[in-house]
Amino acid sequence: MDTRTSPIRVRLERLRDALQHHGFEAVLVPSSDPHLSEYLPARWQAREWFSGFTGSMGTLVVTRARAALFTDSRYWSQAERELAASAIELVKITTASATTHIDWLVSRVAAGQVIAVDGQVIGLSAAQGLRKALDKAGVALRTDLDVIDAAWPERPALPSAAVYEHRAPEATRTRADKLADVRKAIAEQGATHHFVSTLDDIAWLFNLRGADVDYNPVFLAHALIDAERATLYVGRGKVPEAVAAALAEDGVQLAAYAEAPAALAALGKESVLLIDPRKVTLGMRERVHGAVRVVEAINPSTLAKSRKSDAEAGHVRRAMEQDGAAMCEFYAWLDQALARGEPITELTIDERLSAARAQRPGFVQLSFPTIAAFNANGAMPHYRATVESHARIEGDGLLLIDSGAQYLGGTTDITRVWAIGQPETQMMSDATRVLKGTIALSRARFPRGTLSPMLDAIARAPLWSSLLDYGHGTGHGVGYFLNVHEGPQSISKVVPEPQMAMEPGMITSVEPGLYRPGQWGIRIENLVLNVPAGETEFGAFLEFETLSLCPIDTRCLDLARLDASEIDWLDRYHRAVRERLSPLIGGDALAWLVRRTEPVD
Repeated sequence: MDTRTSPIRVRLERLRDALQHHGFEAVLVPSSDPHLSEYLPARWQAREWFSGFTGSMGTLVVTRARAALFTDSRYWSQAERELAASAIELVKITTASATTHIDWLVSRVAAGQVIAVDGQVIGLSAAQGLRKALDKAGVALRTDLDVIDAAWPERPALPSAAVYEHRAPEATRTRADKLADVRKAIAEQGATHHFVSTLDDIAWLFNLRGADVDYNPVFLAHALIDAERATLYVGRGKVPEAVAAALAEDGVQLAAYAEAPAALAALGKESVLLIDPRKVTLGMRERVHGAVRVVEAINPSTLAKSRKSDAEAGHVRRAMEQDGAAMCEFYAWLDQALARGEPITELTIDERLSAARAQRPGFVQLSFPTIAAFNANGAMPHYRATVESHARIEGDGLLLIDSGAQYLGGTTDITRVWAIGQPETQMMSDATRVLKGTIALSRARFPRGTLSPMLDAIARAPLWSSLLDYGHGTGHGVGYFLNVHEGPQSISKVVPEPQMAMEPGMITSVEPGLYRPGQWGIRIENLVLNVPAGETEFGAFLEFETLSLCPIDTRCLDLARLDASEIDWLDRYHRAVRERLSPLIGGDALAWLVRRTEPVD
């Protein structure tokens, strides 16, 4: 495509016209919204609109002369393909550093010039780092104008889906109890008010769910809580009368979504406001009057919702069983369809697996876009098949499927690799190393309060021993019928922080991988639950209960590379999978399950 007439080039020229109109030299376009969400409503997908890059993580910087997109190794291959016709430079982020785009900007913008970013969508912490670097370089920063609006006439409106209640029995605690606990935490911080913008925190705290963000059952809102009242700032007409009445009974009043900034501005000088600096935007923070004392600490709800109760864990186990049953139905069909020589593509897999899940009790929606990636496509960790670009499943190799769903009683996320035909010896060797990492971390024991990043090396060690590694984190927290990615825990190479301590009830993914660009990719992922392992004179210890229920394809493995303890873990896991899923399926699916869970030894 001629980049001079490509849609992206035209959009960038509109954006540069807006820069020139305001006298700005550059604009920073983050992957963000006023709630600092991972998955964005269409209105705030500006980075994708102006770059064409569809990955979930990335930052676009546009100057009057150049444009660059910054993303990490999970998206390099995807970004190279999607940016090919855009004249946008791909800048590869090779470390966990978040300042690459800032360094790029500082080196290309002269002192005295002005850079713009919408203060309503950039996080407070990120904005503080940006401002510090620009001040040092003598570059001005404007955050009070959204230059995107003028350059995006087709910009979507705010979503309008209705809000609904998450009810018992899946909602195991009342919102009155949750609000009481949060108010106690507010008081312990010496604060009188607490402002919350993160959508999963709000959904959890008020026992509400919505459909404003794809794959996450949340809705656009802000909340302001004091010792007696809680105000939910949400779009007019989104909360049905019956839900509004139930909220009022619990002391929750409704206000227009757009009124949240004014509410912050109206706080009196006697107020003490608790905010999480990583979960609030610069624009919101700047509305708080200078006379108001601000306490910066993690949102109390973030810690509380990460620690699932025993009752919630019970619902999650049942959701995992339904999810596993759906996968058995799908994989039984897949094996038969391949044997019959039916034409199957990555798109077919997405459609059939999603349909199987939709038939299970409690299913609401998928928890993220299904990744069905054959051979070379599997080397892109966040690959997504499209009508324009996808592979047919034929010949020999490995099929990676990363998928999950939202159920009323839990959120699932699981990755498996499957043998298609006869995998190469090197593929089997790689898959075995990855499984060794999954097993090593899955059976780890560690002191309660261990900072989650410290566990990362356990999963990587079997790969590191062969001078191999992977570019993404090993594990992320998972919500309870909420976001598939949640904190505060993160099993990764990030710098540990106190709030990342592992506590009972946390659900985390275990997903080491190995990717050979242009050849294949492997990832074996289960969700695990922190449970007590016992207490000694050295303190209380935790271990993982594996929650995900789906066979691991032994045809992909070089079994000779597994030691006796690893074979035992695999056999015990498969025995549990068979015992728990067999009552939920029959016929071909049951036969498939029995075949795929036969003991290795």
